[in-house]
Amino acid sequence: MDEHVEEHVPVLVEEVLEGLAPRTGGLYVDNTFGRGGHTARLLEVIGPEGAVLALDRDPAAIDAGRRRFVDESRLTLVQADFAELARVIDQHSGGRQVFGVLLDLGVSSPQLDQPQRGFSFAKDGPLDMRMDPAHGESAAAWLARVDERELARVIYELSEERFSRRIAAAIVAARAKAPIERTAQLAAIVQHAIRTRDGKHPATRTFQAIRMFINDELGRLRKALDAAFAVLAPGGRLVVISFHSLEDRMVKQFIRTKSSVDPVFAGLPVIPDAARPVMREIGRKQRAADAEIARNPRARSAVLRCAEKMGGAA
Repeated sequence: MDEHVEEHVPVLVEEVLEGLAPRTGGLYVDNTFGRGGHTARLLEVIGPEGAVLALDRDPAAIDAGRRRFVDESRLTLVQADFAELARVIDQHSGGRQVFGVLLDLGVSSPQLDQPQRGFSFAKDGPLDMRMDPAHGESAAAWLARVDERELARVIYELSEERFSRRIAAAIVAARAKAPIERTAQLAAIVQHAIRTRDGKHPATRTFQAIRMFINDELGRLRKALDAAFAVLAPGGRLVVISFHSLEDRMVKQFIRTKSSVDPVFAGLPVIPDAARPVMREIGRKQRAADAEIARNPRARSAVLRCAEKMGGAA
């Protein structure tokens, strides 16, 4: 087993299973494979005829998964963005119906722990932050060209950092003297600009915002939610774990919209079929219990929401 496999502890594993309500022989999609913690638990309960299709944008996650599950014929691993779910289903489902889709959002512990990935201010490394290092623009390249106003906007909107303008000004001033190419450089610039507060490193919110922007995490989530609904069979379940208030807000609104009558027809005595709810929310949002948080502090900010696609919905 790869040494990094054990470094990422999946959150809310039993709550995920309860939400997905897996049936023996069903096809389930782990749309954010990570290091396979949720997938491993799913494989335990879906029986010999069941199958899991797992996606991850990060090639390191797929490589680790192939080593961990080398003898598991019921698992198909695909390196792909979770927003590409519809295409992946077309290519790899074998025509089987999908009875559950899981989205476990955010960044994994191995990504944070590997300095060369550039996600964390805790360890110095190249300022990259891309989930897929082979595609897109690195954080360093973006910081070298973005204007101050846009940088402040991104930091404020994606992390609700109230000192975003001060941080953006400090970054622009620093890059005029030398390129910002290392995580330690960026962390020091932010720390000097706003000092410490709230018991957290002052660069926490800035790193989060830049990572979310570089990887278009909110845009990808919006596409992934639509794709998950489209591929689910009637009665299939969608389970989403989010770690950020903006992500949870998007998931909440998506489920609420799909679970409500079209507002144009609300209150009318006769509601067309096309305006009726196409999903139903399953339970309320869930958080990790104190015991899980004690074992895995990352679970503290996790929020799980679940919904079921209604019969006949398309």
